[in-house]
Amino acid sequence: MTDGPNTPAPPTGKAPIGPMQKSPLASLFKLPGLIAISSYMILLAAVTVVYVVQRHAGLLYLVFPVFFIAGAFGLLLLLRWAWALTLAAMALASAAFFYQFSTGHSFAALMQGLLNLVFFLYLVRTDVRVKLR
Repeated sequence: MTDGPNTPAPPTGKAPIGPMQKSPLASLFKLPGLIAISSYMILLAAVTVVYVVQRHAGLLYLVFPVFFIAGAFGLLLLLRWAWALTLAAMALASAAFFYQFSTGHSFAALMQGLLNLVFFLYLVRTDVRVKLR
């Protein structure tokens, strides 16, 4: 019996070499908005911690920076749970800033609400959701 082109190779104990798999870093650089949103989430966490330290907010508000930082780093790793956490944070923050604008007519609150809305709309795009694990 001769070895032909259709005979299987003997098992070597190693995984077969398949097509090149993309690294998560390469996928992340194709979506630069995720990097911007992650840095924005870290900025939100820092601002919240400063507000608590300056006693503008209660100690209970220190729960939010933990979720903001977890969502930011998880989003950089392209994890689906971090996407959901960040999506919820963007939707709630946008609603809170629009409410603040409607009651206090603060132009800064309107701009922050619109920025959060843009980030929310970026996160719900199909090509962003497809790249997540």
